[in-house]
Amino acid sequence: MQENPQRKPSLTYRRDIDGLRAVAVLLVVFNHLHTRFNGGYIGVDVFFVISGYLISSVIIQEMNRGEFSIVEFYERRIRRIFPALFVMMGVVTVLAWFYLTPKELEEYARSMLAAVYSVSNLLFWNESGYFDAPSSLKPLLHTWSLAVEEQFYILFPLVLVLVRKWFPKRLQAAIWTLSGVTFLLACIWVRRDATAAFFFAPLRAWELLIGTILSQRYLPRIEGAVQRNIAALVGILLIFVPSLMYSPQTLFPGFTALPPCLGAALLIAAGDTGGSIVGSILSWRPVTFIGLISYSLYLWHWPILVYQTTSSALLNVPQFDKKAKVAVFVVSIIVATLSWRFVETPFRKGKFRPGRRTLAYMTVASLVVLTVAGGFIVWDHGMPSRYPSDALAVSTFSSYDPTPAFRQGECFIVDPPNKFDDFKPATCLAEDATRKHDLLLGDSHAAHLYAGLAAEFPEINISQVTHSGCKSIVPDSFEKTSDTDDCTRMAQFVYGDYLLHHSIDTVLLAGRWTPDDLPGLEKDVRWFKAHNLKVIVFGPVMEFDAPLPRILATSLRDHTPQKLDEHVLPDSQEYDKVLAPIVRKKLGVTYISAFENLCHSQVEMEAKSQPETRSGCPLYAAPGVPLLFDTDHFTKAGSILYASIIRSRNQLPH
Repeated sequence: MQENPQRKPSLTYRRDIDGLRAVAVLLVVFNHLHTRFNGGYIGVDVFFVISGYLISSVIIQEMNRGEFSIVEFYERRIRRIFPALFVMMGVVTVLAWFYLTPKELEEYARSMLAAVYSVSNLLFWNESGYFDAPSSLKPLLHTWSLAVEEQFYILFPLVLVLVRKWFPKRLQAAIWTLSGVTFLLACIWVRRDATAAFFFAPLRAWELLIGTILSQRYLPRIEGAVQRNIAALVGILLIFVPSLMYSPQTLFPGFTALPPCLGAALLIAAGDTGGSIVGSILSWRPVTFIGLISYSLYLWHWPILVYQTTSSALLNVPQFDKKAKVAVFVVSIIVATLSWRFVETPFRKGKFRPGRRTLAYMTVASLVVLTVAGGFIVWDHGMPSRYPSDALAVSTFSSYDPTPAFRQGECFIVDPPNKFDDFKPATCLAEDATRKHDLLLGDSHAAHLYAGLAAEFPEINISQVTHSGCKSIVPDSFEKTSDTDDCTRMAQFVYGDYLLHHSIDTVLLAGRWTPDDLPGLEKDVRWFKAHNLKVIVFGPVMEFDAPLPRILATSLRDHTPQKLDEHVLPDSQEYDKVLAPIVRKKLGVTYISAFENLCHSQVEMEAKSQPETRSGCPLYAAPGVPLLFDTDHFTKAGSILYASIIRSRNQLPH
């Protein structure tokens, strides 16, 4: 490959855009650190607009001058993206060997291979099942956005070349059309499959194309100091307000991604014609410095946070302790600064900048090393020899399949991939005149009770209507429309049809209850009483900050049983103490508490010799079998253990 100096794309440097980069990356970091910026994930959308603006400016400007080269474009992308990415993945892989369980390390290796070849967004979309490992265990989860950008930039220059060749006078119309079509598709698709809409590059393309529209000045310019200040103020508000108001439950992206994208567009457009007060703040040197290191900060903050969260890599403190948050932030800034100074910058400019041929050799060598390492780890199933046999046996429950125990896809609907149309009344609501008939109703915390109740109470015909994330609440309306969501459809079926036409002895109501659910729970109980239905409420179960099999396996490997309590999340047990008297006294119905039954239980059980939490709650359902398979759902053995204690204490009439 010929060693040619890189052509310098002519684009005026703007400090305010580096300041906007700082805003974007800090929103993402603060969101991940569980601050008040619950919607800080919109920072990625701001990045997309900035990227579309800057790169489109260069590409189309070079095309207009007849100087555009696909090879040089991709060379610039490689210099910008790959060196820092590869260094980060190399370090994170070494840490993964020390910190991750075999199953986690195997999954990590798959994500590393996907990140190397810019398809990690597709991998994480495929891994986004309801019971898959939480995001806090995936050190490369954040590379999904890099994959979206790279997929866009693989096709975008080719589209521009073809449009300019075949329809030279229709470039503006083509860009507007692509923007509109991909935006409409995103708005439609997010209602059908929000996960796919989040990860798929074609459904994010409109965000980058907003930057393209800005770069080509297809909109009226913002002239005048007053107009610029108003536009910049509105722009920053369109970013900050959603970052504070949105939450993980917000239907996103689609229409909800429009405000932050428009906010970024207004800030860029305002700065294109002059200064503003907001622009001056964004151009302040400390802010622009964060903008300069924003790419490295984005790359490094997430794996640092993952290892702190799962393994206390920086500080031995609880997961969401303020000291841990500060430590993660400070270390991320330091590491990002070093990455920017000694990795990013030398590959892009200066006397140590490698030529094209050297860059190609280094890139290919890095690809080969990472590919071989990732392939070996996958082939060896996560290098299990790192763990003793007892820890290895427990760790296998990290890949536990709850489908048969939960009757998933038939009586327990998980959306996605299921819809309530998949519910099987013939199986889940089978009639049996010879047995007492109870209805198990609620979310996944109801579904995980089924296996135990069915095994320990064979004389009861237990029907089941359960849906992921859907606590049972009497619907405000029984009118079905095309926009009716699955949770409402389930409630409409149960309250507006099934319970009105079938004889039920007891409704077994369960859910992952929080204080916000109390009004709905009270509404349910009043409805049951008004229809002469007996109801039993099951309280919340113990929860941990990481999957219990992982916690137990790590403790066995490191011989640190004293650290088990550090992973207990106290909220569910504290709320159980609040909810129990409300249900029993105020609502006047039976309440079954997992904490009262399982913790400090006097019932004889095989697992009693196994470790417990400080509050006396068991960690195992049987020797070598964890009570939970993730952070808060029973294994089948755990469900049976719980049900056996309920039976021995005669808490469920049979």
